[in-house]
Amino acid sequence: MPRPLPLLTLAVSLALLASTATVNAHNITRILAKHPQFSTFNHYLTVTHLAAEINRRQTITVLALDNAAMSSLLSKQLSVYTLRNVLSLHVLVDYFGTRKLHQITNGTEVTATMFQATGSAPGSSGYVNITDLNGGKVAFGAEDSNGKIDAVYVKSLVEIPYNISVLQISQPLNSAEAEAPTAAPTLNVTAILSKQGCKAFSDLLIASGAHTTFEENVDGGLTVFCPTDAVINGFMPKYKNLTAPQKVSLLLYHGIPIYQSLQMLKTSNGVMNTLATNGANKYDFTVQNAGEVVTLETKVTTATITGTVKDEEPLVVYKINKVLLPRELFKAVQKAPAPKGAKVVADGPAADAPSDESVDQTADNNGVNKIDGGRLAVVALSLFYGVVMFS
Repeated sequence: MPRPLPLLTLAVSLALLASTATVNAHNITRILAKHPQFSTFNHYLTVTHLAAEINRRQTITVLALDNAAMSSLLSKQLSVYTLRNVLSLHVLVDYFGTRKLHQITNGTEVTATMFQATGSAPGSSGYVNITDLNGGKVAFGAEDSNGKIDAVYVKSLVEIPYNISVLQISQPLNSAEAEAPTAAPTLNVTAILSKQGCKAFSDLLIASGAHTTFEENVDGGLTVFCPTDAVINGFMPKYKNLTAPQKVSLLLYHGIPIYQSLQMLKTSNGVMNTLATNGANKYDFTVQNAGEVVTLETKVTTATITGTVKDEEPLVVYKINKVLLPRELFKAVQKAPAPKGAKVVADGPAADAPSDESVDQTADNNGVNKIDGGRLAVVALSLFYGVVMFS
Protein backbone atom coordinates (compact mmCIF):
# COMPACT_ATOMS: atom_id res chain seq x y z
CA MET A 1 0.00 0.00 0.00
CA PRO A 2 1.58 3.36 -1.00
CA ARG A 3 2.27 5.83 1.78
CA PRO A 4 0.04 8.94 1.95
CA LEU A 5 2.81 11.42 1.17
CA PRO A 6 0.64 14.56 1.41
CA LEU A 7 -0.22 13.69 5.02
CA LEU A 8 3.44 12.99 5.82
CA THR A 9 4.46 16.29 4.26
CA LEU A 10 1.85 18.10 6.32
CA ALA A 11 3.14 16.54 9.54
CA VAL A 12 6.74 17.51 8.82
CA SER A 13 5.70 21.03 7.81
CA LEU A 14 3.78 21.54 11.06
CA ALA A 15 6.77 20.37 13.10
CA LEU A 16 9.10 22.74 11.26
CA LEU A 17 6.63 25.60 11.72
CA ALA A 18 6.47 25.01 15.46
CA SER A 19 10.25 24.88 15.84
CA THR A 20 10.73 28.01 13.72
CA ALA A 21 8.19 29.96 15.80
CA THR A 22 10.15 29.30 18.98
CA VAL A 23 13.71 29.69 17.64
CA ASN A 24 13.35 33.43 16.91
CA ALA A 25 11.62 34.32 20.17
CA HIS A 26 13.56 36.17 22.86
CA ASN A 27 12.69 37.57 26.25
CA ILE A 28 14.98 40.31 27.58
CA THR A 29 13.57 39.99 31.11
CA ARG A 30 14.54 36.31 31.30
CA ILE A 31 17.92 36.94 29.68
CA LEU A 32 18.87 39.60 32.23
CA ALA A 33 17.42 37.61 35.14
CA LYS A 34 20.41 35.28 34.76
CA HIS A 35 22.72 38.20 35.54
CA PRO A 36 21.92 39.63 39.02
CA GLN A 37 24.34 42.53 38.56
CA PHE A 38 21.89 43.92 35.97
CA SER A 39 18.76 43.56 38.13
CA THR A 40 18.12 47.31 38.37
CA PHE A 41 18.41 47.78 34.61
CA ASN A 42 16.11 44.79 34.11
CA HIS A 43 13.56 46.22 36.55
CA TYR A 44 13.37 49.59 34.82
CA LEU A 45 13.04 48.02 31.38
CA THR A 46 9.83 46.48 32.70
CA VAL A 47 8.64 49.60 34.54
CA THR A 48 9.10 51.76 31.43
CA HIS A 49 7.50 49.10 29.17
CA LEU A 50 10.64 48.89 27.05
CA ALA A 51 10.97 45.18 27.78
CA ALA A 52 7.78 44.44 25.85
CA GLU A 53 8.96 46.62 22.95
CA ILE A 54 12.32 44.82 22.86
CA ASN A 55 10.63 41.42 22.85
CA ARG A 56 8.42 42.41 19.91
CA ARG A 57 11.35 43.33 17.68
CA GLN A 58 13.22 40.69 15.67
CA THR A 59 16.57 42.51 15.35
CA ILE A 60 17.81 44.42 18.38
CA THR A 61 20.90 45.27 20.44
CA VAL A 62 20.58 46.20 24.12
CA LEU A 63 23.37 48.24 25.71
CA ALA A 64 23.00 47.03 29.29
CA LEU A 65 24.03 48.97 32.41
CA ASP A 66 25.06 47.18 35.60
CA ASN A 67 23.64 48.18 38.96
CA ALA A 68 26.44 50.68 39.67
CA ALA A 69 25.91 52.45 36.34
CA MET A 70 22.15 52.52 36.91
CA SER A 71 22.69 54.11 40.34
CA SER A 72 24.42 57.06 38.71
CA LEU A 73 21.54 57.41 36.25
CA LEU A 74 18.85 57.16 38.92
CA SER A 75 20.62 59.80 41.02
CA LYS A 76 19.41 62.34 38.43
CA GLN A 77 15.87 61.68 39.74
CA LEU A 78 14.30 61.58 36.29
CA SER A 79 10.58 60.87 35.97
CA VAL A 80 9.64 57.41 34.71
CA TYR A 81 8.63 58.95 31.37
CA THR A 82 11.98 60.70 30.93
CA LEU A 83 13.80 57.58 32.11
CA ARG A 84 12.05 55.66 29.35
CA ASN A 85 13.54 58.04 26.76
CA VAL A 86 17.03 57.68 28.25
CA LEU A 87 16.87 53.88 28.38
CA SER A 88 15.40 53.68 24.87
CA LEU A 89 18.60 55.44 23.71
CA HIS A 90 20.40 52.30 24.92
CA VAL A 91 18.40 50.02 22.61
CA LEU A 92 19.76 49.90 19.05
CA VAL A 93 17.38 48.85 16.29
CA ASP A 94 20.09 46.80 14.55
CA TYR A 95 22.17 43.76 15.47
CA PHE A 96 25.70 44.32 16.81
CA GLY A 97 27.56 41.28 18.06
CA THR A 98 31.15 41.37 19.31
CA ARG A 99 32.57 40.54 15.89
CA LYS A 100 30.56 43.23 14.14
CA LEU A 101 31.70 45.86 16.65
CA HIS A 102 35.31 45.25 15.67
CA GLN A 103 34.57 45.16 11.93
CA ILE A 104 32.82 48.52 11.56
CA THR A 105 33.48 50.09 8.16
CA ASN A 106 35.91 53.03 8.43
CA GLY A 107 36.00 52.46 12.18
CA THR A 108 32.78 54.33 12.99
CA GLU A 109 29.05 53.94 12.44
CA VAL A 110 25.91 55.87 13.40
CA THR A 111 22.88 53.74 14.19
CA ALA A 112 19.26 54.44 15.14
CA THR A 113 17.79 53.65 18.55
CA MET A 114 14.31 53.05 19.93
CA PHE A 115 14.34 56.67 21.15
CA GLN A 116 14.58 57.78 17.53
CA ALA A 117 11.90 55.26 16.51
CA THR A 118 9.37 56.83 18.90
CA GLY A 119 9.36 60.07 16.89
CA SER A 120 10.04 62.03 20.10
CA ALA A 121 13.71 62.58 19.30
CA PRO A 122 14.36 65.74 17.26
CA GLY A 123 17.17 65.90 14.72
CA SER A 124 20.01 63.46 15.37
CA SER A 125 19.32 63.02 19.08
CA GLY A 126 17.92 59.52 18.64
CA TYR A 127 21.14 58.14 17.11
CA VAL A 128 24.23 56.58 18.69
CA ASN A 129 27.77 56.76 17.34
CA ILE A 130 29.83 53.56 17.62
CA THR A 131 33.59 53.92 17.18
CA ASP A 132 36.21 51.16 17.02
CA LEU A 133 39.19 52.61 18.94
CA ASN A 134 42.82 51.56 19.11
CA GLY A 135 43.73 48.67 21.37
CA GLY A 136 40.52 46.75 20.71
CA LYS A 137 38.24 49.17 22.56
CA VAL A 138 34.82 50.15 21.21
CA ALA A 139 33.20 53.43 22.29
CA PHE A 140 29.59 54.60 22.31
CA GLY A 141 28.23 58.15 22.40
CA ALA A 142 24.90 59.88 21.72
CA GLU A 143 25.03 61.67 18.38
CA ASP A 144 23.73 64.90 19.94
CA SER A 145 26.50 65.04 22.57
CA ASN A 146 28.91 66.95 20.30
CA GLY A 147 31.04 63.92 19.55
CA LYS A 148 31.62 63.09 23.21
CA ILE A 149 32.27 59.42 23.94
CA ASP A 150 30.20 58.43 26.95
CA ALA A 151 30.91 54.75 27.39
CA VAL A 152 33.01 51.82 26.22
CA TYR A 153 32.15 48.21 25.50
CA VAL A 154 32.78 45.95 28.51
CA LYS A 155 31.58 42.48 27.55
CA SER A 156 28.90 40.47 25.76
CA LEU A 157 26.15 38.95 27.90
CA VAL A 158 24.11 37.18 25.21
CA GLU A 159 24.33 36.97 21.43
CA ILE A 160 21.71 35.26 19.28
CA PRO A 161 23.03 36.18 15.82
CA TYR A 162 20.90 38.68 13.91
CA ASN A 163 18.10 38.39 16.49
CA ILE A 164 19.23 39.92 19.79
CA SER A 165 22.54 40.96 21.30
CA VAL A 166 22.95 42.16 24.89
CA LEU A 167 26.21 44.04 25.49
CA GLN A 168 27.42 45.66 28.69
CA ILE A 169 28.73 49.23 28.41
CA SER A 170 30.61 51.08 31.13
CA GLN A 171 28.19 53.95 31.86
CA PRO A 172 24.98 55.61 30.64
CA LEU A 173 24.86 57.51 27.35
CA ASN A 174 24.25 61.24 27.81
CA SER A 175 21.70 63.10 25.70
CA ALA A 176 20.15 66.45 26.58
CA GLU A 177 17.11 65.65 24.46
CA ALA A 178 16.55 62.25 26.03
CA GLU A 179 16.88 63.71 29.53
CA ALA A 180 14.55 66.65 28.84
CA PRO A 181 11.53 66.64 31.20
CA THR A 182 8.68 64.59 29.79
CA ALA A 183 5.15 65.30 31.00
CA ALA A 184 3.07 62.42 32.26
CA PRO A 185 0.20 61.53 29.94
CA THR A 186 -3.33 62.45 30.93
CA LEU A 187 -5.21 59.22 31.61
CA ASN A 188 -9.01 59.32 31.78
CA VAL A 189 -10.20 55.77 32.44
CA THR A 190 -13.77 56.08 31.18
CA ALA A 191 -12.71 58.02 28.07
CA ILE A 192 -10.15 55.33 27.22
CA LEU A 193 -12.69 52.55 27.75
CA SER A 194 -15.32 54.27 25.59
CA LYS A 195 -13.02 54.37 22.57
CA GLN A 196 -11.73 50.81 22.77
CA GLY A 197 -14.74 48.49 22.66
CA CYS A 198 -15.57 48.87 26.35
CA LYS A 199 -18.17 51.63 26.15
CA ALA A 200 -20.88 49.56 27.83
CA PHE A 201 -18.63 48.92 30.84
CA SER A 202 -17.63 52.60 30.91
CA ASP A 203 -21.30 53.65 30.91
CA LEU A 204 -21.98 51.37 33.89
CA LEU A 205 -19.06 52.88 35.81
CA ILE A 206 -20.38 56.40 35.25
CA ALA A 207 -24.03 55.55 35.96
CA SER A 208 -23.18 53.80 39.25
CA GLY A 209 -20.64 56.40 40.38
CA ALA A 210 -17.93 53.72 40.58
CA HIS A 211 -15.83 55.63 38.04
CA THR A 212 -14.66 58.05 40.74
CA THR A 213 -12.90 55.22 42.61
CA PHE A 214 -11.19 54.11 39.41
CA GLU A 215 -10.06 57.65 38.59
CA GLU A 216 -8.76 58.23 42.14
CA ASN A 217 -6.48 55.18 41.87
CA VAL A 218 -4.87 55.92 38.50
CA ASP A 219 -1.89 57.92 39.77
CA GLY A 220 -0.88 55.22 42.24
CA GLY A 221 -1.27 52.43 39.69
CA LEU A 222 -4.41 50.76 38.33
CA THR A 223 -5.24 47.59 36.40
CA VAL A 224 -8.71 47.33 34.85
CA PHE A 225 -10.35 44.18 33.47
CA CYS A 226 -13.03 45.23 31.01
CA PRO A 227 -15.75 42.86 29.75
CA THR A 228 -16.39 43.75 26.11
CA ASP A 229 -19.60 45.42 24.96
CA ALA A 230 -21.07 42.12 23.76
CA VAL A 231 -20.36 40.48 27.12
CA ILE A 232 -21.92 43.36 29.09
CA ASN A 233 -25.00 43.42 26.88
CA GLY A 234 -25.56 39.71 27.51
CA PHE A 235 -25.12 40.17 31.25
CA MET A 236 -27.53 43.12 31.65
CA PRO A 237 -30.62 41.08 32.72
CA LYS A 238 -28.68 39.79 35.72
CA TYR A 239 -27.03 43.16 36.42
CA LYS A 240 -30.38 44.99 36.56
CA ASN A 241 -31.54 42.73 39.40
CA LEU A 242 -28.63 43.76 41.65
CA THR A 243 -29.08 46.46 44.29
CA ALA A 244 -27.18 49.75 43.85
CA PRO A 245 -24.43 48.79 46.38
CA GLN A 246 -24.07 45.37 44.76
CA LYS A 247 -23.65 46.98 41.34
CA VAL A 248 -20.86 49.20 42.67
CA SER A 249 -19.12 46.21 44.32
CA LEU A 250 -19.38 44.17 41.12
CA LEU A 251 -17.85 46.97 39.03
CA LEU A 252 -15.07 47.69 41.54
CA TYR A 253 -14.29 43.96 41.44
CA HIS A 254 -12.94 44.57 37.91
CA GLY A 255 -10.09 46.79 39.13
CA ILE A 256 -6.79 46.15 40.95
CA PRO A 257 -5.22 49.13 42.78
CA ILE A 258 -1.75 48.50 41.35
CA TYR A 259 -0.22 48.47 37.89
CA GLN A 260 0.16 44.90 36.55
CA SER A 261 1.62 44.47 33.06
CA LEU A 262 0.79 41.25 31.23
CA GLN A 263 4.28 39.96 31.98
CA MET A 264 3.77 40.73 35.66
CA LEU A 265 0.47 38.83 35.68
CA LYS A 266 2.16 35.84 34.08
CA THR A 267 4.90 35.75 36.71
CA SER A 268 2.82 36.61 39.79
CA ASN A 269 0.08 33.97 39.73
CA GLY A 270 -2.01 33.91 42.88
CA VAL A 271 -4.72 35.73 44.79
CA MET A 272 -5.31 39.40 43.94
CA ASN A 273 -7.27 41.94 46.01
CA THR A 274 -9.47 44.36 44.09
CA LEU A 275 -10.96 47.83 44.45
CA ALA A 276 -13.97 46.12 46.05
CA THR A 277 -11.92 44.43 48.79
CA ASN A 278 -13.08 45.69 52.20
CA GLY A 279 -12.32 43.86 55.42
CA ALA A 280 -14.30 40.63 55.69
CA ASN A 281 -15.62 41.13 52.16
CA LYS A 282 -12.54 39.84 50.38
CA TYR A 283 -13.73 40.31 46.80
CA ASP A 284 -10.53 38.70 45.50
CA PHE A 285 -9.77 36.36 42.62
CA THR A 286 -6.90 34.16 41.46
CA VAL A 287 -4.67 34.90 38.48
CA GLN A 288 -3.41 31.86 36.58
CA ASN A 289 -1.61 31.38 33.29
CA ALA A 290 -1.01 28.51 30.90
CA GLY A 291 1.69 29.65 28.51
CA GLU A 292 0.56 32.94 27.02
CA VAL A 293 -3.06 32.60 28.19
CA VAL A 294 -3.92 34.43 31.43
CA THR A 295 -7.13 33.60 33.30
CA LEU A 296 -8.94 35.13 36.28
CA GLU A 297 -10.66 32.60 38.55
CA THR A 298 -13.35 33.80 40.98
CA LYS A 299 -14.60 30.45 42.39
CA VAL A 300 -17.78 31.18 40.43
CA THR A 301 -16.50 31.73 36.92
CA THR A 302 -13.24 31.88 34.99
CA ALA A 303 -12.53 34.73 32.58
CA THR A 304 -9.72 34.96 30.04
CA ILE A 305 -7.75 38.05 29.06
CA THR A 306 -8.34 38.43 25.33
CA GLY A 307 -6.50 41.66 24.55
CA THR A 308 -4.88 44.85 25.84
CA VAL A 309 -6.82 48.11 25.50
CA LYS A 310 -4.20 50.41 27.04
CA ASP A 311 -0.81 49.83 28.64
CA GLU A 312 0.76 53.07 29.73
CA GLU A 313 2.00 53.07 33.29
CA PRO A 314 0.46 53.73 35.74
CA LEU A 315 -2.65 52.43 33.90
CA VAL A 316 -3.25 49.16 32.09
CA VAL A 317 -6.63 48.01 30.75
CA TYR A 318 -7.36 44.47 29.51
CA LYS A 319 -10.35 43.03 27.67
CA ILE A 320 -11.85 39.88 29.19
CA ASN A 321 -14.38 37.45 27.78
CA LYS A 322 -16.69 37.22 30.83
CA VAL A 323 -18.00 39.37 33.64
CA LEU A 324 -16.10 38.58 36.83
CA LEU A 325 -18.60 37.20 39.35
CA PRO A 326 -17.45 37.47 43.01
CA ARG A 327 -18.41 34.71 45.41
CA GLU A 328 -19.68 37.41 47.77
CA LEU A 329 -22.57 38.01 45.34
CA PHE A 330 -22.83 34.78 43.36
CA LYS A 331 -22.20 31.10 43.94
CA ALA A 332 -21.70 27.98 41.88
CA VAL A 333 -24.89 25.98 41.55
CA GLN A 334 -24.93 22.23 41.05
CA LYS A 335 -28.04 21.18 39.19
CA ALA A 336 -29.45 17.66 38.98
CA PRO A 337 -26.78 14.93 39.09
CA ALA A 338 -25.08 14.91 35.72
CA PRO A 339 -23.77 11.87 33.87
CA LYS A 340 -20.26 10.79 34.80
CA GLY A 341 -17.68 13.12 33.28
CA ALA A 342 -20.11 16.00 32.66
CA LYS A 343 -19.16 19.51 33.76
CA VAL A 344 -20.94 21.40 36.55
CA VAL A 345 -22.69 24.60 35.50
CA ALA A 346 -21.65 27.70 37.50
CA ASP A 347 -22.57 31.37 37.68
CA GLY A 348 -25.74 31.03 39.72
CA PRO A 349 -26.80 33.80 42.13
CA ALA A 350 -25.83 33.63 45.79
CA ALA A 351 -28.37 33.66 48.60
CA ASP A 352 -27.81 37.35 49.26
CA ALA A 353 -28.09 38.28 45.56
CA PRO A 354 -31.28 38.62 43.51
CA SER A 355 -32.61 35.42 42.00
CA ASP A 356 -31.95 35.16 38.29
CA GLU A 357 -31.15 32.51 35.76
CA SER A 358 -27.60 32.19 34.55
CA VAL A 359 -26.86 34.32 31.53
CA ASP A 360 -24.62 33.01 28.82
CA GLN A 361 -21.78 35.42 28.25
CA THR A 362 -20.43 36.02 24.79
CA ALA A 363 -16.74 35.30 24.41
CA ASP A 364 -14.34 37.67 22.73
CA ASN A 365 -12.24 35.32 20.63
CA ASN A 366 -9.44 37.85 20.08
CA GLY A 367 -6.43 35.74 20.96
CA VAL A 368 -8.24 33.13 23.07
CA ASN A 369 -8.04 30.11 20.80
CA LYS A 370 -4.29 29.78 20.40
CA ILE A 371 -2.06 26.76 19.91
CA ASP A 372 1.40 27.31 21.30
CA GLY A 373 4.50 25.98 19.57
CA GLY A 374 4.97 23.07 21.96
CA ARG A 375 1.46 21.67 21.46
CA LEU A 376 1.71 22.15 17.72
CA ALA A 377 4.94 20.17 17.66
CA VAL A 378 3.39 17.31 19.68
CA VAL A 379 0.39 17.14 17.34
CA ALA A 380 2.64 17.17 14.29
CA LEU A 381 4.96 14.45 15.58
CA SER A 382 2.02 12.28 16.63
CA LEU A 383 0.58 12.63 13.16
CA PHE A 384 3.97 11.78 11.64
CA TYR A 385 4.41 8.57 13.66
CA GLY A 386 0.82 7.57 12.93
CA VAL A 387 1.52 7.82 9.24
CA VAL A 388 4.70 5.74 9.54
CA MET A 389 3.07 3.01 11.67
CA PHE A 390 0.01 2.50 9.55
CA SER A 391 1.47 3.00 6.04
